[in-house]
Amino acid sequence: MPRPVLDEAAIHPAIRQKVADLHGDLLRQAQAEVAANAVMVFGMSGNPFVGKARKALDAAGVAHGYLEVGSYFSQWRRRNALKMWSGWPTFPLVFVRGVLVGGADDLGRLIESGELKKLLAA
Repeated sequence: MPRPVLDEAAIHPAIRQKVADLHGDLLRQAQAEVAANAVMVFGMSGNPFVGKARKALDAAGVAHGYLEVGSYFSQWRRRNALKMWSGWPTFPLVFVRGVLVGGADDLGRLIESGELKKLLAA
């Protein structure tokens, strides 16, 4: 079942462009980074789970892109745009070959099981 997203027809025409443009620069950058990197991590400074994910990738010898968007005290509205775009509620957001695989613990399971290497070899 697809994730529900408010249909454009349910947004008043006078505000559609405002809704469409909200943090559009960040979302375009995120999409470009996901397309350009086999493994892409989105995070925020001060979040230990972001560090955990990046250290696990480094230990597994997996190169990855990284985009940091603020900290606990800054840019939370911009980060919300990433959460709404992806549907993932926490940071980090980890993508492998353009597919959201989850956060740090989900990534750890992929590394442990060997599935990450299979995804990257495909």
